[in-house]
Amino acid sequence: MLFPATLIALFFFASFLLGNANGQSPRDPQKLFAAGEAALRAGNLDQAERAFHQVLAIDPSVAGAYANLGVIHMRRKQWPQALEMLRQAEKLAPGVAGIRLNIGLAYFRQNDFLRAIHPFESVLKQTPDSYQARYLLGLCYFFGDRWTDAIDTLQPLWAKASDQLNYLYVLDIAAYKAKNTVLEEKAGRRLVEIGEGSPEFHLLMGKAHLNREEYDDAVKELEAAAQADPKLPFVHFNLGLAFVHKQDYDRAREEFHKDIAVEPDLPFSYEQLGSVESTAGNDDQAASDYRKALQRNPNLINSRLGLAKIEEHQRHYAAALSELDQVIRLDAGNAGARYLRGQVLVRMGREKEGRAELAAASKILNERRAERHKELEGDSVPSPELAREPE
Repeated sequence: MLFPATLIALFFFASFLLGNANGQSPRDPQKLFAAGEAALRAGNLDQAERAFHQVLAIDPSVAGAYANLGVIHMRRKQWPQALEMLRQAEKLAPGVAGIRLNIGLAYFRQNDFLRAIHPFESVLKQTPDSYQARYLLGLCYFFGDRWTDAIDTLQPLWAKASDQLNYLYVLDIAAYKAKNTVLEEKAGRRLVEIGEGSPEFHLLMGKAHLNREEYDDAVKELEAAAQADPKLPFVHFNLGLAFVHKQDYDRAREEFHKDIAVEPDLPFSYEQLGSVESTAGNDDQAASDYRKALQRNPNLINSRLGLAKIEEHQRHYAAALSELDQVIRLDAGNAGARYLRGQVLVRMGREKEGRAELAAASKILNERRAERHKELEGDSVPSPELAREPE
């Protein structure tokens, strides 16, 4: 959930009233602000947006108008615009934790977990009892493979969150990775206690088998989940992943399409379909699927890299270079993208630039010898279902 705009507004509206106590504009900015708040609460985003822009036209120092415009853009999933408005609000009111919480949420909802960490950390430092900030920060640490930080952040929520399967699963996996046997057993027991037999439990057990490369067991658990609840979010996505690993690409396609039917606005199955079609040599269909994924989330590195490989294979070097530049903008240390970019530049006749890029890729790989397999082969099993916000 977003930090409630009405709570943020209490601070700003009081300041606004004090700042205008000696006289009001003919357009009455106080009434405009209140009208914008009412429209935002009612879900009338266009009306609310107009009201807050009118407030700023009268007084551009009203941080609450910027904050609420940020909330409006977040509801529309217009992330760059949301961040622009929220950053402006933060400059004007750096002490308001709710603004920074929404900045973190704007990154989190784009799966940009690394950039979400700092704003969530700042909120938690200011308001240590914030359940939402603590939970989301713990997830960000988890997705960044910071297992001990994830445990330290999430474990204090046990009393409030230990009836949630996702929370228990994340804590269990983090404890396993951190070799914290006591916590792993505690979270595992609680997971079985409250979830055994439910579709969600079968989904998480299937996920666990996937991560352990036990694909037949994964299919068994995930099919049990799908049979109990065919519309359970991400169950068909994970079944598709299992069939990809079993090299049963027809079944994988079928499951990814089922997942899209359940949640057509999510990008993950489109991305996986792109990978399946690319493996099968169906470049045009793969490119179409990657583009559909990127329409839903422009920051998906694997989709951009997959699309770049197709463009390079089809000798569309300028298009490939454009995609690779976007990948490097998102992840400057992506050795695979830099290596392919070097090859593309050489083929475009830009020999000197290409050799420099190939050298940069080699340097990155040499500096990360322990991570070389991950750099060349890709990440472990994707887990978008674990990024659900706290209940």
